[in-house]
Amino acid sequence: MRNALHMADSGSRALSYLLGALCIGLAAAVFATSMAPTQIAQWTLEVFGVSFVVLFAGLVFISLFAWVRMGQVDQSRHFWLEVGLHGANGVSTLALTFTLLGISLGIGTLAEQELTPQTVQAIIGDLTKHFSLAFLTTVVGLPSAAVLRALLSISYERTKEGETS
Repeated sequence: MRNALHMADSGSRALSYLLGALCIGLAAAVFATSMAPTQIAQWTLEVFGVSFVVLFAGLVFISLFAWVRMGQVDQSRHFWLEVGLHGANGVSTLALTFTLLGISLGIGTLAEQELTPQTVQAIIGDLTKHFSLAFLTTVVGLPSAAVLRALLSISYERTKEGETS
């Protein structure tokens, strides 16, 4: 029972960090774009899609959960480091997978339609939408994965250093 409470506490803390980062990111986006938060959320879902957002949030949560657990337990710090690093690597894999998906969807758009002066505008619009998915998933995913890996690795070394002192 005690272990379940510790896991719930870790999950609560990880969720708090995730939601806090989301709030800070949303505030920065509102400041940078002067768009309303609902418009930013709508744009995010249109560009990235629900599947990317859900998978991305899940993998970030896993990394944050592992980071919290690393700070709470002494015996299995290395295990939680590995879990967190795999979550962070999953974020970069997800970003690159959606990059390739966006490029292939864009190319598929060109292959499916006849290119005439009347259809060029619509085809370019679809192509741009798919390429936007491709590049934005990379722009968001790879730096996020790097930050998560750094957070985990540096925290692990810091706790390891504290044990030997």
